[in-house]
Amino acid sequence: MTEVVTGAGLAAGLAAGAASHLLVRGTRPVRPLRGQALEAVRPRAGRLRGLALGAAAVAPVVLLLHGTRVVLGIVVLLVVAAAAREVRRRARAADATRRADLVLAACEGLAADLRAGQPPVAALEAAAQDWPELAPVAAAARLGADVPATLRRLAARPGAAQLRVVAASWQVAHRSGAGLAGALAMAARHLRDERATARVVATEMAAAQATARLLAVLPVAVLLLGNGLGGDPVGFLLDTVPGLVCLCAGLALEYAGLCWLARIADQVTGRRP
Repeated sequence: MTEVVTGAGLAAGLAAGAASHLLVRGTRPVRPLRGQALEAVRPRAGRLRGLALGAAAVAPVVLLLHGTRVVLGIVVLLVVAAAAREVRRRARAADATRRADLVLAACEGLAADLRAGQPPVAALEAAAQDWPELAPVAAAARLGADVPATLRRLAARPGAAQLRVVAASWQVAHRSGAGLAGALAMAARHLRDERATARVVATEMAAAQATARLLAVLPVAVLLLGNGLGGDPVGFLLDTVPGLVCLCAGLALEYAGLCWLARIADQVTGRRP
């Protein structure tokens, strides 16, 4: 038992030391980054900071635990992290859906304003008032810059992929001399059909996801049934090494299955490229 506690204390000390190293290192002055380099470093720095804070929080808990309780505590923390990740994924999916609806509304609004006789710059500025993310596009039109290129950069955001259709319509209209209002009206019809299809697909996928979540909760009912029949499945899973192995394997497989289904749903509905 002393060896187990010593090993846990050593692991906790290493985790706390790594956390302190990362946190102190993050306070040192560094050479400022710009452009794509800054965008590439930000997610990695955020992940490192999160790992450091997580290690600092876990270390005192591990010091107080021993044996199978260490593994059980880590499993609980991983389950909480997985639940938080799922909440963030749902928030991103909702944001992508909202942005896709804004793309359709902006395209329809641009076509209507241009048909009413508004110049393209004024139409884009009016659209940017309803959707602030279009402000760089309106600024590009006002300065005579490349509007389609700006639209394509904005299309890289989740849910805004259909802005590439708007960019193509804008570019074709300017190069061929065709009416921009007519081109955007055709693009709006295309986007409307795409959104209708996406809603149907999302509805179908919602049923499959609900079934998957129900199956994920089903083992809990099995455990309750086992307790009702006089067994002790909870004690087996939490207090024995084979039970912990089964618990970890089952949770890992369930989480992998839910992530796989979520990824398929995001790809099918267009929320993930």
